[in-house]
Amino acid sequence: SFTDIFDVDHFINVLRDEVSIVKELPREYSWSSREYYATGIRATRIKTAPVHASADWYLENVLPVMQSYGIAAISPFSHRLAFDKLPVEIQHLRCKVNFEALAFVPRIRLIGETLVNRLRDPSGKLQASGTAVLRERTDDTEKARAGKFVVLHLRFDKDMAAHSACDFGGGKAEKLALAKYRQVLWQGRVLNSQFTDHELRNQGRCPLTPEEIGLLLTALGFNNNTHLYLASH
Repeated sequence: SFTDIFDVDHFINVLRDEVSIVKELPREYSWSSREYYATGIRATRIKTAPVHASADWYLENVLPVMQSYGIAAISPFSHRLAFDKLPVEIQHLRCKVNFEALAFVPRIRLIGETLVNRLRDPSGKLQASGTAVLRERTDDTEKARAGKFVVLHLRFDKDMAAHSACDFGGGKAEKLALAKYRQVLWQGRVLNSQFTDHELRNQGRCPLTPEEIGLLLTALGFNNNTHLYLASH
């Protein structure tokens, strides 16, 4: 849940001048629960929020519900606000939420710091504390050897390659395989692109191949002494 991952008190405190946030619903709205919405169609539930909706959509569809009932439940709520053509004050609030208000709980921050130290120096010693949280034990010599590292997620997976509609130089066999995979995985939701492969690449719409990633890292100045980690799934 949100409280398991993020520091709720910090979140509320940072946004206190912009948004009033409560940890629990007031007593008069205690009936608004998951169970309540799971048992029937409710006037206060909004299920039609489109992906990347404009601010005007919320003013026209959500505000009237809140004015009538004092509460509105929007579900699903992932990626339901547009990124472009929003009022400046909303963009400012979004940035403040993402870069100031959201902070991991101490336990997760400790794990993150431990992982970064370990990535900087693979020879470092890891041990588990009494609370099963990873801790790093490095002396001054080990810290002196610690260097820079790069972590990459290539996203050069079959699903992304198929979704992109790009040509990766594998000839007819590759095109047929990706077309089949595109149909099976995306079930017709990905149409043939109206752009040529050259145009797609110029627009940055093609996942970089491992070879292209290598050329890019070399151009950025990374050498063979850099610790390189590949994220995968």
